[in-house]
This record gives sequence, structure tokens and C-alpha cells, in this order.
Amino acid sequence: MKTPQGLQALIDDGVIDEVLRPLKSGKEAAVYVVRSGDEVRCAKVYKDMAQRSFQQRVQYQEGRKVRGSREARAIGKASKYGRKQQEVAWKNTEVDALYQLRVAGMRVPEPYGYFHGVLVMELVTDAEGFSAPRLGEIELSAEQAREYHRVLVRQVVLMLCCGLIHGDLSAYNVLVGPDGPVVIDFPQVVSAAGNNAARTMLLRDVNNLTAHLGRWAPELLDTWYGEEMWALFQAGELRPDTELTGEFTPDETEVDLDSIRQSINDAREEMLIRQQGREAAEQD
Repeated sequence: MKTPQGLQALIDDGVIDEVLRPLKSGKEAAVYVVRSGDEVRCAKVYKDMAQRSFQQRVQYQEGRKVRGSREARAIGKASKYGRKQQEVAWKNTEVDALYQLRVAGMRVPEPYGYFHGVLVMELVTDAEGFSAPRLGEIELSAEQAREYHRVLVRQVVLMLCCGLIHGDLSAYNVLVGPDGPVVIDFPQVVSAAGNNAARTMLLRDVNNLTAHLGRWAPELLDTWYGEEMWALFQAGELRPDTELTGEFTPDETEVDLDSIRQSINDAREEMLIRQQGREAAEQD
């Protein structure tokens, strides 16, 4: 096939030898199957900010660390240089996460390097050597669904122990290889401790997986793994080998700030309505 513009520099530098075929194109990047020597790998070419359709970057970037105080100030001011640095940081996020999570023992593709804005990494394949299917594309037995759920919950725990949350995890961000599920796509990964929406994103990730796999193993739908692991994480008691039960009893004594804010807003609106009514009566 014709070499995409984003991959020509890698061929010129000898990082890859040939582009074999496109693998997929998403909202964040286009992925190609490439040959590097005798190895078949994949290359992820990130789309520029203007091309991306993902509209919630600010929410995902909250709490991320930026290399250098100058870059952090520029990003905060949203200057032209700051926007450029924000783009660089966004593209580096997945690379950094993959290396960190591989060291932690998580099932993710092995990264081989980041060159000219392109991530070269392992091509996850099935038992026959073809590109592995996504979890959302295959039929499962109840036993397989339970086992995949067990494995994926453990992957989420490993991420959380690294201080990270996937943020966009679903059956379509999981590949199924010969040894089971492999989690992919991390450009939107969020800081568990530094992002105000971290708990919401974690619960959404776990619930997405549970809802999908619960189609084949309905008993999974009565589990509460997301809430359980978040409570342990907040208490500083979550470990990579923590045995989870899937059971969780919410603390009903906790202050519900959202309800309090809503009550305050309702009271303010009621006060304004009464005030307007009094003013109208006085005018009459």
C-alpha cells in the first residue's frame, strides 16, 4: 500500500521497513500493520488536535503532570506555545502509560518506541496469527465471560495501583488473544488521585465491562467491583494482589455534596421567585 505521510519518516530512519495494511482508524489515531525486519508490528499515528473528534480533553487532562514548569504555565495560559505543548503531552500520555503498565504486569501491548509522533508496538494476534478480535466482536460461553471478567477486573486493579484509570474502557478497547484479554487505547488515561472525575470514570469503566460480559453470565450484573476497589484505594488499602469479593455496602452516612448543592440551588430559585412575586405585588 501507499505509505501514509505520518509513517514515511519511520521508513526513512529505518525504524520500520514496510507498511502492510491499515488496521483501524478511530477518533484519536489511525493504526497500521507494519513490518520491522522479520517482525510484524503495528504503528499508531496520532491525529492532530484539529482532526480529532474527541471533545472532552480538558476533563481527561485534569491532574496530569507536565514536564517542566514553563510548559505547565504555558498550558495554563492557553497560549499558542501552550496549546502545542498540550498536544505533545496528549500524544505522550499513552506511551508513558504503556511502559508503566507493562512493568506493573498488566496485559497491554508491548511498546517498541515512540518516533516522530508515532507509537510502534506489539501487534496482538489470535491463535492463527491474525489480528486479534475485540471483545465486543465475539460470542462467549458463560465460563469464558466469568473468566474474562475476572482477568479484566484484575487489570483495572493493577492500573489503579499505578495511580491510573483507563477512562474509556469498554469491550471495544479490549483485544482477545490466545492467552485472554489485552487492554488497549490509553491516550485518555486519567490520574486517579488528581482528577475530580476519577471515581466516576473508574465506575464507568468497570460497569461497561460488567454490563457486556453479563450478557453471558448474568450473575456478574449483581457485583460491585468498581465501588469496592475505589473504597479500598481511597483508604490506601488496595494492592495488586488484593482479593476482591464484588460486594459493597455504601456508607449512607457520607455527605452527598451533589444533593446539597442541588438543594441550595433550589432554595435560591425559590427565593428569587418569591422576591419577584413581592416586587410585582408592590407595583400593583
